[in-house]
Amino acid sequence: MSWFLAPQIPAGTAAESPGGPRVGLTAGKVIGKAHERNRIKRRMKEALRRHIDLLPPACDLILHPRRSVLTIEFTKLEAEIVRILQQARTEAARMAPAPQQTTLAPPQQVA
Repeated sequence: MSWFLAPQIPAGTAAESPGGPRVGLTAGKVIGKAHERNRIKRRMKEALRRHIDLLPPACDLILHPRRSVLTIEFTKLEAEIVRILQQARTEAARMAPAPQQTTLAPPQQVA
């Protein structure tokens, strides 16, 4: 399974803070017929639902499965999703800008 991660870009004004994490699932016609693609997405959604707390905050995660997701044991699929979520969380932390430290100027005396 391949995956892509991108920080969320706030829409509208700069004062708006990004929302919660979002996940996208892709399943093209190459993977199989509609009922097979839907089954793959249902299995992946269930694995994601169980580990929603591992999603990186303020990021968009796109998962692109292979056809093997259709036949793999659910525990193995779940372990793969957890591994991806942990990697994505690490990557999101690396991409996040470092918090800027503000230094206070020394007080000025008014004459």
